[in-house]
Amino acid sequence: MKYRTKGTCSSAIYIELDNGIIKSVHFTGGCNGNLQGISRLVEGMPAKEAISRLKGIKCGFKPTSCPDQLAVALESIVGTAN
Repeated sequence: MKYRTKGTCSSAIYIELDNGIIKSVHFTGGCNGNLQGISRLVEGMPAKEAISRLKGIKCGFKPTSCPDQLAVALESIVGTAN
């Protein structure tokens, strides 16, 4: 799935899920090293756990961040219901 980010240096996030588990995450643009780190940390993690850990993180004075946008993207795929 491709998600177009809003309000961040990255412009898109490509996400692959299998049965609610994050298989891969790739960002386009943004801080390459940091985003590779985030991507590797969430691989193998349930999407709902990643959402709960990443949602609401801000970048400087921006109201969002790349991790927050990843949470928003995951919510658009799996929803937020438990």
